[in-house]
Amino acid sequence: MARIDSKYERTTAIDRIQTRVNDQIRISPVRVIASDGEQLGILPTQEALTKARESNLDLVEVAPNERPPVCRIMDFGKYKYEKKKKTTQSSRHTKTKEIRLRPKTGDHDIGFKVKKAIGFLQHKDKVQVSVIFRGREMAHVEEGRRVMKGVIAELSEYGKIETPPQQHGRRMICTIAPK
Repeated sequence: MARIDSKYERTTAIDRIQTRVNDQIRISPVRVIASDGEQLGILPTQEALTKARESNLDLVEVAPNERPPVCRIMDFGKYKYEKKKKTTQSSRHTKTKEIRLRPKTGDHDIGFKVKKAIGFLQHKDKVQVSVIFRGREMAHVEEGRRVMKGVIAELSEYGKIETPPQQHGRRMICTIAPK
């Protein structure tokens, strides 16, 4: 197994396979790019390593399949951090958030919950609006329907209806997806 600089002993096997750093680069000569983006040309690997160490940076192989391979003088720790940040940033999953209301819920309380729902939609999460009926409220389903229509009207600017309001037993449910 190849020796790794003590600075990078904790790198995983996958990192070592994908990106060669410093003494792991075996092919000579290599095309070298300086830390500021300037092309240094094709140099022997040892000379490129010396230049990288002089500037207290690492020699990182960025294009191993090219002939000669392209290496860049950079901070490898920072490079790994940026690469990891990019992969985690793109893998965001939408969540479904729920706001629960009742037919008797006051206008101010509904407004407060609508503000929360707008925040969820702006954060790219789906919102499930539930109107829950208790006891004798089932006799006045039209009151719950009025509350649901009001909430949908206020959220229409920020999202679109994914599933229209449907009655499921004692609950009326509607899902709104972000635009």
